[in-house]
Parts: sequence; C-alpha cells; structure tokens
Amino acid sequence: MFILSLFQQKAICSQLGNVMKLKLLYKASIHGFTSAAFHQHCDNKSPTVSVGYNNSGFVFGGYTRQPFSQSGQFVSDDKAFVFSFSGEKLNKYPVTDASRAVKMTKNSGPNFGDTLILANKNKPKVFSNPGSPRNPFCKKHYSFTAEEMHDNNLDLTQCEVYQVEEYHTFEKPWREVTWKEKEKLIERIKSYKPPISSVPAAQVLLVGPVGAGKSSFFNSFKSVFRGHVTGQAMAGTSTTSVTRLFRTFTVMSELDGKLLPFVICDTMGLEAEEGAGLNPVEISNIINGHISDQYQFNSSVPLHSEALGFRKNPELKDKIHCVTYVLDATKISIMLQNMEKKLKAIRETVNLSRIPQLVLLTKIDEACPLVKEDITKVYKSTYIKELAATRIGVSLSCVVPVKNYSEELKPDMSIDILLLSAVDQMLNLVDDFFDEPRD
Repeated sequence: MFILSLFQQKAICSQLGNVMKLKLLYKASIHGFTSAAFHQHCDNKSPTVSVGYNNSGFVFGGYTRQPFSQSGQFVSDDKAFVFSFSGEKLNKYPVTDASRAVKMTKNSGPNFGDTLILANKNKPKVFSNPGSPRNPFCKKHYSFTAEEMHDNNLDLTQCEVYQVEEYHTFEKPWREVTWKEKEKLIERIKSYKPPISSVPAAQVLLVGPVGAGKSSFFNSFKSVFRGHVTGQAMAGTSTTSVTRLFRTFTVMSELDGKLLPFVICDTMGLEAEEGAGLNPVEISNIINGHISDQYQFNSSVPLHSEALGFRKNPELKDKIHCVTYVLDATKISIMLQNMEKKLKAIRETVNLSRIPQLVLLTKIDEACPLVKEDITKVYKSTYIKELAATRIGVSLSCVVPVKNYSEELKPDMSIDILLLSAVDQMLNLVDDFFDEPRD
C-alpha cells in the first residue's frame, strides 16, 4: 500500500502536467534501505518522484525527468524540484542550478544535487545540505531550510520511488459492464446449480499474498446478500497471515434464507520469505480435497497422507472447482521475485489438475486515482488494464478488478456490481471445470 495519501499524490501530480498516476517502483521497507536495491528497481526509469518519510510525520522528496544511473556524474534538469508537505500544503523548491540538479551516485538512494539525499550510504538516513534563500553567500542547487523540509529529523522510516505516468483513458470501456444489473446478477448466482448432481455447491479456492484481501473479498461478497457490511472471515492489515486455518464459507441470502450453491475456501496468506505463510506444497492437498474445514496450516510441515484429518478418498464435491488468485493492485509492480516463484509453483500444480483459474485485482481504488474518484470508470482506466496483464499468466478475460468493503458502513451499488460480476465469472469457470473429462 502507498504511504502517500491521495491528496498528496494529487498535489504532486498537479505540478507535473497531464499526469494520472504514480507507479511505485521501489519501497525501502520491502526492497531494503540499500543503494543496490534502489538502483536495481529504479535505474533507467523516468520521470520519477522520490519520497522520504520520518517519524516526525514529515513527507519530503524530489522530482526529476532524468533516469537514475550509477555514473557518478551530475546531470542537468531544469524541471527538477524538491518538495515537502506542511499538513496539506505542498512546498515546492525549484532547482537553482539546473546543470547539477541530480547526482547519479552508486552508494546512495535518490541524490538531488548533493543537497538532499535519501537512504544515504545504505542507511535509513537523510543527508541534507540546503542552500538558504536568506543567505546569498550560501549557493546550493536547491534553496530551502532543514526545518521546512524534515524538521532536522534525519532518520527515515520509509523511502519510496514512483515512476510518473501520463493520464490516459479509453474512450470506450475495455470491458462492458451494466451498472444497473445487480438484481439480475444476484438471481443468476442464487439459481446456479453445478451440472453434476453429486456436487451440491461450487467450491472456489482463494490464494494470494498476505494482505491482498482474500478474507475481505468473502466478507464483501456476503455483504451484498445480507444488505449490510459484514465481517465473518477474519481480515486485517498484518504483515503475517491473519488466516491460519483452512476455512470453507457459505453465504445465506437475506431474502429467502437459503444457502447459495457456492462455497469460498480461504487459505493462509502467501509470504515471500521461505518457511513463512502458506506452503505451496499444501496446494495439491487442498485442490484434491484432502484437507477439511478448520485444518490448521503449518508453514514448515505440509499435511501428509497418514496424518489425522487427511481425507484419503475425497469425492468430487470435496475438491476445488476453480482457483482464484487475489492480488493487491498497489503491490503488483513491486512484487518480490520469491513471491512470483511461489505463485508460479502453485499455478503449475493447479494446471496439472486442469482446474480453471481467475485473478482478482483488489484495492483498485488505491492503485488508480481515476477509479478512486469514480469506481464505474474502472474499465476506462489504462492503468488497471495494464495491471490486468499480471505476473500470474492468465488471459485478460480471466482477470477481474474488484473493490472490497473496507471503510464503508453501507453497501454501494457499483462496488456490489463488481463483486457479483467476479463471482459470476467464477461460476462460469466452474462450469468449465465440469466440462473437462475427469478420471
């Protein structure tokens, strides 16, 4: 998730012209407070906005059109500036010596003319050597006071670098959605029946990184049918998985008191660190129906065939009929390689079982300001469509953007439509599962 508020993003973008979004390239808390990590993710990318944060609550940084490198040279940029926020006010300090606007140093993070350096010398520190507008004999490349910039607090709590991307929208939506079809979608889901009589309900497995919104998706979908925002499945913002058990959740319609023919199976969240979070080896047990509701995951020891609770002879109704990957749209661009490897390993296992797969893109409103302002513009957003070409490797038709309920207290028609459309597509894929010949 971004630390920059939507207001701060808009304030910065207002200085840059026709800009729609800031795409996160580097986040020190994820990639490391090292120059190597910064250069790995940011070199040859432009234009960029670099942002530092300290525990005094100050937000500050700089903008340049020049791509970062490790040449050791100063580069010219007459549009460069550094900035800080005083509450909601953006303080902008334009470059005073454009020929030395940015220094391409190997052993630090973003370096604005040796005047403001973030993540200096591989430490969460700020180097600050500003010129002063009140001292004509002190000529630096940017003029500001340390108090204005960071309150003389040189300890960084976070450092981020964003790539600036221009504002583009599609004239026509890249996917057609009727925003007034809520009742039609509800009725279609309620009346769904698996084509195999021995299977009373479709079983859909949710898989994804910690914090992506798996449990929140179930709670949000249930809210549509209950008429108020619910919170049955444990959800949160922890850096480690809130879900520890394998859970199967059903939804009862508020209108007629009947269970929907649809079961959502929730798992422990994936973590990039080895030996943490859901073990990808466990996926085979889950999709083949060997694991029962309330099974407690052990990251280091997968369930084995002789263990208590292992279902040795699962029926078709016990197996998974569709696998859905839940991905946070704000974090796809900075996904760690180890997380990619885990997702790839899971996908390969699922492919072997010929189970259809879907991708849910969550937090689309946090990823795209256009969608934040109006959720119904999600399919006019070029950014969301670009994200839809995810690292999972499914076709665009199998990627569905959604917004989970988070701060809302009452249901919203447009949010409900996206949630219902996602489940409708899951059920289409469940039908594809049963169309495949099974042993």
